[in-house]
Formats: sequence, C-alpha cells, structure tokens
Amino acid sequence: MNFLKTLFWVLVAVVVTFFSYRNWAPVTLNLWDDIQADIKIPVLLLVFFLLGFLPTWLWMRAKLWTYRRRIDALERSRAPPISAAAVAEHEEVAE
Repeated sequence: MNFLKTLFWVLVAVVVTFFSYRNWAPVTLNLWDDIQADIKIPVLLLVFFLLGFLPTWLWMRAKLWTYRRRIDALERSRAPPISAAAVAEHEEVAE
C-alpha cells in the first residue's frame, strides 16, 4: 500500500513539474485601477492553493486538538483512583 501511495505522489510531482516547466510565462494581473502585477502562472497557482488549503488545514488541526483533549479528559476520569492502601503496600515492597 505504501508503494502505491509513493507512486501516486511521484506521479503528481512529475505532472506538476511538467506543468510548471511548460507554463513558466509571466501573466499580468490587473489588480485595481492602474495597479498591475506580473507573476508566473505556477507561482500564482501555488499562492491560491495555499490560500485555500491553509485555513482548512488549520481548522482540522484545531478540531483534532479539541478531540484529543476530550479523549484525554475521558481517559483520566475512567482511571481507577489510587487508594492509600495501595500506596502504603508499594512503599513496603520498595523498602
């Protein structure tokens, strides 16, 4: 299964590299009235990909952090309490 995942990512990298090589041309963006920006197409695509990906990734990480905190709290609440007799017995064995 790891081989297929690696093969998939290698193919994606090859396609992105080929696309970037073939489209490495400047594009003029008309931003506002007379403000223009010259940017390469692959760089433009990367910027917009990150603008869409990063908020979603940050939201997912925040949800995972919340779920981990909930699971840790539930595990702590289910742990059996240590009785004084068990502590005293442990101390006797250690001596």
